[in-house]
Amino acid sequence: MDLDHRGLEPPLPMVRTLEALERLAPGATLVVHNDRVPAYLLPHLDARGVTYEIEALDDGSVRLTLRTPLAP
Repeated sequence: MDLDHRGLEPPLPMVRTLEALERLAPGATLVVHNDRVPAYLLPHLDARGVTYEIEALDDGSVRLTLRTPLAP
């Protein structure tokens, strides 16, 4: 699943990302495009066990690849 949050004002990108993560299966991947690194989102991801990679893009935006934890 891909989400494009470029151009949205905070806190919408964070809220939409967290909502999307809730709908994903364990071990699924979510790709999110943001205008900037979502600093306030990162602690929420850590608390949920979501792993992530952040890639800076040439246009100044970022792409986050999020992976939900596997079911126990």
